[in-house]
Amino acid sequence: MGQILKSIGEVSIQGVSLAKSGRDILNRISFNVTHGRVGLIGRNGSGKSTLARVVCGLIKPDQGCVLIDGIDVFKDRHQALEKVGILFQNPDHQIIFPTVIEEICFGLTQQGQSKDTARQMAQAALEKFGQAGWAERSISTLSQGQRHLVCLISVLAMQPAVIVMDEPFTGLDRPTTGKLTQILREMQQTVLHISHDLEALQDADRVIWIEQGKLQMDGAPNVVLPAYMAAMDVVGGQDAFADITD
Repeated sequence: MGQILKSIGEVSIQGVSLAKSGRDILNRISFNVTHGRVGLIGRNGSGKSTLARVVCGLIKPDQGCVLIDGIDVFKDRHQALEKVGILFQNPDHQIIFPTVIEEICFGLTQQGQSKDTARQMAQAALEKFGQAGWAERSISTLSQGQRHLVCLISVLAMQPAVIVMDEPFTGLDRPTTGKLTQILREMQQTVLHISHDLEALQDADRVIWIEQGKLQMDGAPNVVLPAYMAAMDVVGGQDAFADITD
């Protein structure tokens, strides 16, 4: 696979808090990511997906900020488009155009590329993934795994320094998951990977556990994942965090 990356991004999450309907979704979350692939884990409703959208500048936090290479992703949306991209769990929530080439071109034109330049860049991105023949294909003719790949190519074509993935492999068969996993391992972008599939995060550089909107644990996969699994195994989830240091 050819390299599309311009630079590796540094993510700084500084005191991010967000409440909705009187309930804290995120509570003073702070951490920095300087490189590699970082897994984000936590139970349903822990705030992971909300944090992903805050990191991408799609949701404004009530307090705190997110900086990528020093750029405030919510205040400077134009530069944020060049710094960070997101891959959602369901590609149909991300794809808005009828053909592959149109879908890939959209993000590039949003970055200010001319239509001709965007098309050239989109075609080049498809070629890097060995899918040059997909350009004029209708999205409706693609499998879910193929649509996931279109979304990934669309994000990479924009050359972001950081990619946020929110449960990107849900519903995919094992061969497709394996292929996309290999692609992601070869990328040099900073990757924030949200997943309930703990096996998929075994080789991450780092894992961050979010619980009830707070940062519960941050460290190596062989430390954080067993602690998380032990907590989740507590019957009924009661007192699941009694032995975990805040």
